[in-house]
Amino acid sequence: MPTIPDYELAETMHVRAPEQLRALADDVRGSILALLRERAYSTQQLSRELDMPKGTVGHHLKVLESAGLVHVVRTRQVRAVTEKFYGRTAKLFLFETEDPEDERAIGTSILHRAASELERSPHGTGFGHPKASLTPGDVERIERRLHRLMNDFLAADSADGEPYALVAAMYRRPDA
Repeated sequence: MPTIPDYELAETMHVRAPEQLRALADDVRGSILALLRERAYSTQQLSRELDMPKGTVGHHLKVLESAGLVHVVRTRQVRAVTEKFYGRTAKLFLFETEDPEDERAIGTSILHRAASELERSPHGTGFGHPKASLTPGDVERIERRLHRLMNDFLAADSADGEPYALVAAMYRRPDA
């Protein structure tokens, strides 16, 4: 299945506002955003996909919408009701926070989601968990390289390709 969504969206969005960061730090909202990466969904479709009540999904969509992370990309008339289809506002969200607690919550949520996907992956993967002591200059240089790697990964996205995910995290170790 291609990862090119069926609606227009920006390539990247810088996420800085506290309400945006809090919205992204929730596993359910992260799952919704992951699904919306591929195509637009209605509340009812998301409810079925996530096996959750429509009211719960609707609540999470409202939080994401008020944070500017999703929006209605099209509507459809179903009898007397207008069905809304939601999409992401960007393919890639770049987090910028000064609060270490927000940063940890988002990172933890993303890594939990990645671990869950990895458990269900039909193929093996390349991975590592190296540890090193770095200077501030090294940290900046490696962070720039990680951003370039993520951008290269997204640029390689192809309708003819197979679905892959990339997760990268650099953090200060608690034992430091």
